[in-house]
Amino acid sequence: MPITWDAPSPLFEARRLSNQIGGARIWLKREDLNHTGAHKINHCLGEALLAKHMGKTKVLAETGAGQHGVALATACALVGIECEIHMGEIDIEKEHPNVTKMKILGCRLVPVSRGTRTLKDAVDSAFEEYLRDPQNFFYAIGSVVGPHPFPKMVRDFQSIVGREARYQFLEKNGRLPEVIMACVGGGSNAIGLFTEFLNDEEVRIIGVEPAGQGLDTPDHAATLTKGVKGAIHGFKCYNLQDEEGNPLAVYSIASGLDYPGVGPQHCYLKDMHRVEYVTADDQECLDAFLTLSRTEGIIPALESAHAVAYAMKLAREMSPGQNILVNLSGRGDKDADFVAEKLKL
Repeated sequence: MPITWDAPSPLFEARRLSNQIGGARIWLKREDLNHTGAHKINHCLGEALLAKHMGKTKVLAETGAGQHGVALATACALVGIECEIHMGEIDIEKEHPNVTKMKILGCRLVPVSRGTRTLKDAVDSAFEEYLRDPQNFFYAIGSVVGPHPFPKMVRDFQSIVGREARYQFLEKNGRLPEVIMACVGGGSNAIGLFTEFLNDEEVRIIGVEPAGQGLDTPDHAATLTKGVKGAIHGFKCYNLQDEEGNPLAVYSIASGLDYPGVGPQHCYLKDMHRVEYVTADDQECLDAFLTLSRTEGIIPALESAHAVAYAMKLAREMSPGQNILVNLSGRGDKDADFVAEKLKL
């Protein structure tokens, strides 16, 4: 049995959602039920344990939606090591519930006021602090980005998602799903699901990027869809940049997806045509957020709602005997107030 945890996150058939949409059956890998509310705890526990083993005195990280920050603060509290999280001022305002949790857990929160005041600048700020004392500080990166070994390390910790999902789906259905998908910002939850299925040629793999206000506007973060090859934060990838090669000020309604680059492993999978990268815009995301909430009683994170949105669209084009497996990478507690205000609920 490939499952190594005593209590893997469950696989859930969204029957009411599937019946309402029509077409293929939609399944959810419930990473939103993990402690701290997202897939992030998978790699944060690994990073905190590694930092402790190496004798580091402080763990540093950036966060966008706050899920990585909460998970890392939790892991650091568990193993007994100092934690410092850098977060853009705009994201602090949007994701206030997670900010409060980080402070309760004892981490030092550093607001980032420069540039876009979002995830990209939080990464810059955290890296600068790390370089003050790399001998004693440990940078616990929040996704499959950055220089080696970060993308490999985070992928390996997150691969538990795909190992569990593959075993669970086979156990329930006796075969693999026709399609698997996940949202893609930096790409940690997606690579965690995708890795175990890469050699299953019959499985279609789809990553869903944020189209924001539209791909024909500057207000999106669809790096694999609209980006060019370049360098950012010490690694090469597809990214959104200006004519001088500087990162653009990207946008997503989901704070965890508004990054101008993407993990190098995703770039490779795009180039070798093993994974398709598509988009969902803000309105589709919000529609999926409410639809899943009101049909299944599951409030998804805005990040994960991008993948749910594309699954809903694709399901209508498939037959009832086919299956789509979505990585529901986080829960929407952090987004509830923001969405309620935006939609005047």
